Amino acid sequence: MPNSNAKGDRRERELVNRLDEAGFAVMRAPSSGSATERELPDVLAGNGGDFYAIEVKSSAGAPIYLSGEEVEALVWFARNFGAKPRVAARFDREDWYFFHPGDLHGTDGGNYRVKKETAVADGTDLAELTGRSEKVTLDEVAARNGGAADDHTSGDDGGDGAILDILGAVERGDLTAEEAAEML
Repeated sequence: MPNSNAKGDRRERELVNRLDEAGFAVMRAPSSGSATERELPDVLAGNGGDFYAIEVKSSAGAPIYLSGEEVEALVWFARNFGAKPRVAARFDREDWYFFHPGDLHGTDGGNYRVKKETAVADGTDLAELTGRSEKVTLDEVAARNGGAADDHTSGDDGGDGAILDILGAVERGDLTAEEAAEML
């Protein structure tokens, strides 16, 4: 069984190659601590329009955990570099899924967790991240077609809660104004 560092390096190279195939300029950052005392993201990728600082994590199937410090360092670097911070999660026999740090599940200990089920259900896949597809909900399809998807949306806050959450994320610095605009 390969050690976790070798598997992690292999997964990072796999992601670099997939992003390169999608037309992104990509580089793996040097190992943490080798170039600077500040933590660096694992991968930097850009296509002239979108720039990402990516922390890469993989697992056979168990939940993936990130320390609060890892996530803070990623957000700090991305903000100062002008990139969008993303956590890339790869579970065995699944594709890559990406999360903005603000969308990760926070644990009681101040760390973050991604479960396989959450990645598959809620993560942004590689095709969507690279602009080759777009995730669309049933409600969005119904709205485009001029009808309501079903009655479960009646009586909600009309989306005001979601808008306030996004604005709060911008105020905290978790999202840039551009990211918020994309979400709205």
